[in-house]
Amino acid sequence: MNNIVIRGLRRLRNDPKSLFVHLFRTTIGKTLSDVTYLRIMNHVYMHKSLNLKNPQTFNEKLQWLKLHDRKPRYTGMVDKYEAKKYISKIIGEEYIIPTLGVWDRFEDIDFDSLPNQFVLKCTHDSGGLVICRDKTQLNMEDTRRKITTCLRQRYYWIGREWPYKNVKPRIIAEKYMENDGEDELIDYKWFCFEGKPEFLYISHGLANHETATIDFYDMNHNRMPFKRMDYKSSAKDAPKPITYDEMVKLSKKISSGIPFLRVDLYEINGKVYFSELTFYPCAGWLPFDPPEWDLELGKYIQLPR
Repeated sequence: MNNIVIRGLRRLRNDPKSLFVHLFRTTIGKTLSDVTYLRIMNHVYMHKSLNLKNPQTFNEKLQWLKLHDRKPRYTGMVDKYEAKKYISKIIGEEYIIPTLGVWDRFEDIDFDSLPNQFVLKCTHDSGGLVICRDKTQLNMEDTRRKITTCLRQRYYWIGREWPYKNVKPRIIAEKYMENDGEDELIDYKWFCFEGKPEFLYISHGLANHETATIDFYDMNHNRMPFKRMDYKSSAKDAPKPITYDEMVKLSKKISSGIPFLRVDLYEINGKVYFSELTFYPCAGWLPFDPPEWDLELGKYIQLPR
């Protein structure tokens, strides 16, 4: 038994909640209907009953949308390979980070043909990511282990996020992008409702959860009076991006006709690039602090009949 497995078992033993979540994600939960599973997990994450008959909060409405808003195009929108094709048709190829290759298995990747810097992503999940800044220093065994583990995981079962159910697990390599003067790319994540961005959050340093920061801003780029409970806030306000108006315009086009969609964009050296689309942030269990903002932001989502 390797050290990673031993550490995982020790963590589960010391944290009963993690053990419960692990069992429901991998075995027991797969025998339950979507409704029953979501009700149970809502108690685990939100510590309250899930109101599906008359949802009011932001998170409750996301759970309702999981069950009732299931358009076939959503599958391609969350597939990290197919989403590029989808987005390029809406806003143009110039906003797409170049793809260097796509493969079904890790063993199929021809690393010799890749440049010295690149990014590997799994197309069907969140977290299956390896950033290579120097190919000569890449730990191939760790990379293989992480990507292979992610390929085996069916992301749909974790939060019953329906768009992921039929996404084919694949690996893509993307061009490594960097912003002059920054160690990491800054994410601009726009919360859009029926094609209208209402607020966004700006994240820094997500590669390291311990030091990462997330802050919410309104459409006048003023910091909003709430935060995420699971992330720190930045000590100072983020500067307004120079492509702000362009990002707003693009977010409107991309999210048109969808009850809720988070449009994630980058600003890299003064140019906008598409990142990804998210239907259910935190799988619909976004931990607002203070929690009353869950109800306040729920007013933005108008559920379809």
